[in-house]
Amino acid sequence: MRWVCLLFPRLALEGALRRRANPEAPFALIDGPAPRQCIRAANRAARDQGVKPGQARGFAEALFNAPLFKAPDAAPLSKAPNAAPDRGSRSGSSQRLETAPFDAESVERWRRRLATWAYGFSAQVSLHYPHALVFEIASSLDLLGPWPRLEARLRAELAELGFSHRLVIAHNPAAARVLVNAHDGLAVDEGGLESALATLRLERAGLGSIDADRDIVQTLKRSGFQRLGELFALPRSALARRFGAGLMRHLGELRGEWPLALDYHRPTPRFSRTFEFDRPVYAITGLTFPLKRLLQELSVFLMGQDAGVERFRLMFELEDGPAQPVEIGLVSAQRDPDTLLELTRSQLERVRLAGPVMRLTLFAPRLSAYAPIRRELLEGPARQAQAWATLHQRLVARLGEPVLKPLVEYREHRPEMAVLHGAGPRARDARAGAPRPGWLASVPQRCDDDVVQLLAGPERIESGWWDGGDIRRDYYLAQWADGRHAWVWCEPGRQGWYLHGWFG
Repeated sequence: MRWVCLLFPRLALEGALRRRANPEAPFALIDGPAPRQCIRAANRAARDQGVKPGQARGFAEALFNAPLFKAPDAAPLSKAPNAAPDRGSRSGSSQRLETAPFDAESVERWRRRLATWAYGFSAQVSLHYPHALVFEIASSLDLLGPWPRLEARLRAELAELGFSHRLVIAHNPAAARVLVNAHDGLAVDEGGLESALATLRLERAGLGSIDADRDIVQTLKRSGFQRLGELFALPRSALARRFGAGLMRHLGELRGEWPLALDYHRPTPRFSRTFEFDRPVYAITGLTFPLKRLLQELSVFLMGQDAGVERFRLMFELEDGPAQPVEIGLVSAQRDPDTLLELTRSQLERVRLAGPVMRLTLFAPRLSAYAPIRRELLEGPARQAQAWATLHQRLVARLGEPVLKPLVEYREHRPEMAVLHGAGPRARDARAGAPRPGWLASVPQRCDDDVVQLLAGPERIESGWWDGGDIRRDYYLAQWADGRHAWVWCEPGRQGWYLHGWFG
């Protein structure tokens, strides 16, 4: 078995930034009681202004209001009066530090959502360790490719989702979890596991959870130990007698000698996410950013379930008045976030908001089987079919399902009864047999003087006696005076040709 560990050192901050309309604006998470709130984490824009974890909230906010003092002789003499202030200067800045309280429950929700994403790569995904995911990947390598290719895919998808991470793969989950504290991108085989563990410093070896009553790391350091390799070199009986069974069990888990019982994550069969706005949104165009975020999360959820969605609901909770629901229907199951966003925006162009929106909820109660699009090496019928399917989706999204009326073939010998308008996509299968023209005339027209040559036929069609619409005709493929190919018929034993359709 091979276990991947993903560590998310900035999960709380990055999860909060995904909910903000402008993630690049200065932002920080705060923690602690109201009189003594301090900075827990800050984004790059805030750190560039001097905000650091551990600072008092008031001091961090003052950094955005206080002028940047300089000595009189340090001012540049050649600077124009109307020139823009230096980049990074705090004087004259119109930005202010936005803050939000640290929410441990929100962090766990994001971990569960990332576990649902990882479920698309492995059926054994665990949330056993805080701030991290571990999942078994050896059983999926034959399907998903060798490890370097899979690692690149994991990193690319996490970067698109906006989560920084560190990643390690090892032969047991406990070893992967401690190695990711010191490494990123390390892939350890079974023979090199103990030597990789031996170099770890004790404070990074996961020893803090062994004994809640004492600091085992400080105890070991006072005894002269600095790295795990020094513990591995000691006789196990002496180590157990001096430091207890808890340390021995932990060392056994790291080496893979002690089985580790893990609870595996199972995604829920429904999807529901909500985006709350800081201020009312008055136009559909203002919903693009939250829609993109929600549809990205829906795509991650669907990939974890190996499913797609054909219909979902958007619920606009208004500032004044009842919630406004909007049903989004698709022609076929989809899960690509860009495709979902394009089709959703097209359908929302026909929607008029009943009032200012304060909250947006996306709810997908039912999932559908999803078949990925086959990729063809060369252009051909399969590629053309894909292009038509995409165009069909866009037309339905923009114009609505009632406007498009497909032509559907039925098992019926009479040509005028075999093709119906607007019969819907679940009509019976098309009749197999002789070729039929791509375009039928609504009413057969007399054409005695236009037929130049009969190329094929006759094909006799005699049907409809049971419903009073009986016909008896002989059909031919004919060449027209201008070179076109037509479908014509005449009644047996009678004179006169009738045009019924054109071949492309």
